[in-house]
Amino acid sequence: MHQSSQSPAVSRRGHHHWRREAVELAAVFVAVAAADLAANLMAHGPGGPVLLTGSAVLLLAVTGFHTWWSRRHGHSPPGPPAPDTATSPVAGESVLWRLRTTVCDTPGSLAALCGALAAEGVDILTLQTHPLSDGTVDEFLVRAPSTVQSQELIRTVSTAGGRDTWLERADTHDLVDTPTRVLTLATRTALDTAELPLALRQLLGRCRIRSLPAGSGELPPADGVLEEFALRLRDPSGGTLVIERPYLPFTPTEFARARALVELDAQLGTRVPHRRDVLTLPEGNEITVRRAGPADVPAAQAMHDRCSPTTLSRRYHGPIGDATRYLGHLLSPRHGRTLAVETASGRLVALGHLLWDGDETEVALLVEDEWQGRGVGAELLRRLVALAQEAGCGAVYAVTKSANTPMVAAMRNLGLPLDYLVEDATLVITATLNHSAENTPRVQRQPHGHQRTREL
Repeated sequence: MHQSSQSPAVSRRGHHHWRREAVELAAVFVAVAAADLAANLMAHGPGGPVLLTGSAVLLLAVTGFHTWWSRRHGHSPPGPPAPDTATSPVAGESVLWRLRTTVCDTPGSLAALCGALAAEGVDILTLQTHPLSDGTVDEFLVRAPSTVQSQELIRTVSTAGGRDTWLERADTHDLVDTPTRVLTLATRTALDTAELPLALRQLLGRCRIRSLPAGSGELPPADGVLEEFALRLRDPSGGTLVIERPYLPFTPTEFARARALVELDAQLGTRVPHRRDVLTLPEGNEITVRRAGPADVPAAQAMHDRCSPTTLSRRYHGPIGDATRYLGHLLSPRHGRTLAVETASGRLVALGHLLWDGDETEVALLVEDEWQGRGVGAELLRRLVALAQEAGCGAVYAVTKSANTPMVAAMRNLGLPLDYLVEDATLVITATLNHSAENTPRVQRQPHGHQRTREL
């Protein structure tokens, strides 16, 4: 294949060389004949000197013309080479970027920006426009050559009239068009109350979501409040949802989408999936693992009463008398997901919590004394980590006592990269769920995490 693709070009070059050599040879013959004629005329004619001078001038002119012609045609840039599958460069890798910039709301401004990106070899995959009072925010998902650096891309956008430009690496999950992505998030929110914080974070990007209880501050109006770097909405479960994104201002379009998701959650009420998995322990006993919710508070309180003070202190790290007060918070789908373990008779014997906490997520276990050492806690932890991965969390962490060897062993058995932080008698174990989270800044954990306002 490679030889046949080159042979026509080689043949053409051979023909060109043959013709050029024939012309040069003919020119030599003409020159010799002319010289012979001139010599005869000069030897036998009266105007020999004049003819000799004229011949010299003509020879110089011909030499000059030949030099000019050869420089123009012999050293001119070559034309497009014939295809060569062996030496043709392979196209470089491309990089996905999420790009947001503000342009003037005038005819041709968007066209100028798209033209500047196209000139750099940047392919625009999706485009959203967010109208403002003083311009338009254009949000792109683009595929750029790997040779185009982020600063070059920002400079290109700025030159084309963009301002307040923001750029972030994207991945293949962002290739879904915006209407489809919003509908998917709405469907997930409709099926599970615990999905609302995750849906908001996927809709708005990296942001901090806090749930402030009722009475902790002024309740926002029913339509919510749009600030430059914060959204304030009424929490359907009571209180206020505060969504903050300091690195990128919110647009009215984003505010409307977030408000629509929260209103959907409020209209549907508390929703907990009814899936139940029946498992058989090595000893032969059957247990049922299911999602837990606010309706399980009485059963959880009864389990607390059956647990020893040592078991409760390992789980809550604070005054044992306060443990029951936090059950309503822990079992609320707004703050995360909780798995419950029931016996064949329906008695609640274990709880596993997955609590939203920014980019990382806390996992916590409570297993009744009689059921410890049977693999119940390990099964709960494995399922909680799977839920965290499904939700796109980068890491999970557990706060426990350094002497809580069963919890430490359960974390090690996950087979994930672990980080350990010891503070007095408190141990914080962080498990990284994917490589992209390795560069995520870690925050200092508070030993009594259940007693502070939790970020969703």
